[in-house]
Amino acid sequence: MASSGCVARGGRLASGAHQLTYGGLTRRYLLAVPAGPGPHPVLLNLHGLGSDAAEQAAYSRLSQAGPRRGYLVLTPQAAPGRLAWTLPHTAGPDDTGYLAALLDQLERRQCVQTGREFAAGLSYGAGLAASLVCALDGRLSGVAAVAGIPIAQPCPHPAPTTIIAFHGTADHLVPYRGGHPRPGGDLQKLAELVVLPPVGQTMDAWAAALRCAAPATTRPRPRVRLRLWKTCPGRTTLRLYTVDGGGHTWPGPIEVPGLGDTARDLDATELILDTFDRAPTR
Repeated sequence: MASSGCVARGGRLASGAHQLTYGGLTRRYLLAVPAGPGPHPVLLNLHGLGSDAAEQAAYSRLSQAGPRRGYLVLTPQAAPGRLAWTLPHTAGPDDTGYLAALLDQLERRQCVQTGREFAAGLSYGAGLAASLVCALDGRLSGVAAVAGIPIAQPCPHPAPTTIIAFHGTADHLVPYRGGHPRPGGDLQKLAELVVLPPVGQTMDAWAAALRCAAPATTRPRPRVRLRLWKTCPGRTTLRLYTVDGGGHTWPGPIEVPGLGDTARDLDATELILDTFDRAPTR
């Protein structure tokens, strides 16, 4: 369905930096607008702990690749003075409400395909993206979690949602086999209070909550295993790409020193967009 912004005159937002006041805070975000009249699908692109919107836009490349596929790409910034997002039902600025308000504003001011709204994220941003499946009450058609799927667990009865996840077995920040996250520095003592489940266990929990049939496992690349749940209600799918020896990284052409090994022969950006292109409309 097309949003009210498809018939509104004037007031369209251009590509670039913008602000939205929510909860008494002035929040910043980047917007990348595709060519053409629309209606366009929307993609929230969420940065990790200690990062920012500009770094996420550059590292994920979703702000460049998304508009070429027709997506409006929103890359928001965490609240002023905050290193990370506030997950649903935890203390801090209401980031779930903020992101919902951001989507609402975009629907009013751009020509949005309202049944095709998505979220992707890296690390803590991946955890927030996954948590939005439940926190936004089924508003999202799909989410992508890179190096962060264990950070958020499914609610008991999530709406049918397509999920794609990527994780390296040598991730030193969000351990693939579970345990304490290891951010280092001043955050390490806080991290010792958290125990994350294994990545595979988390995906199994999502598959059970979404009532998906048993997965198939393939090797699309020599060092990459894909578990694919392709029989889920509502024609949705779940995908987990495991990178043997991969670090806390976004698979693709960009390497970041200190985050571990990057699978450069696996393009997470294009795979995310391919998956979202095929996801059913709400």
